[in-house]
Amino acid sequence: MKKRVLIASGILAGLVVVGYLIFDFLGGNNPIKIELIERQPETLIGRTFRGIPRDEQLAANFQELEVQKSLNPGSYLHTIYEIEPAGKHDTMVVFVGINKQLPLEDMETRKFTQSKYLLATIQSNRWVMPSPESIKEKLQSFAAENELKLSGIFIDRIISASEVQVIAPIE
Repeated sequence: MKKRVLIASGILAGLVVVGYLIFDFLGGNNPIKIELIERQPETLIGRTFRGIPRDEQLAANFQELEVQKSLNPGSYLHTIYEIEPAGKHDTMVVFVGINKQLPLEDMETRKFTQSKYLLATIQSNRWVMPSPESIKEKLQSFAAENELKLSGIFIDRIISASEVQVIAPIE
């Protein structure tokens, strides 16, 4: 009986170590880099979606802006979650846009008046990326430590599948 417990304990310990190594390899332990940028956040152009997360219009908005992003080198996809859904049937409000001025009349423009912002850079695989809440907490802690007041807007800039930046304008 003792032998079985020792073997099971050894296997369990091995799985924990392998799991941790995979987590670390995927970037789960990478720090969130936060810096103060002393310029106005870029103006965005895009669409606001109101509805449930599974609505086809949300996917269509993302696809349309992905096409515009590919047609405008140097632009990045941005999202601003004004109301985040608690579940898959809850209402959400999200702005999806890019940081280029496009001559499309039916798109809305988001211009920010703040002259400074915090920029958090997260580099890790999407499976081990920190939650949006933990990133917001880090930004709020950084702001409090440096006696800065955040506007309450958090803009996600998607650089690549393994890099996301969060822009938090300062009042």
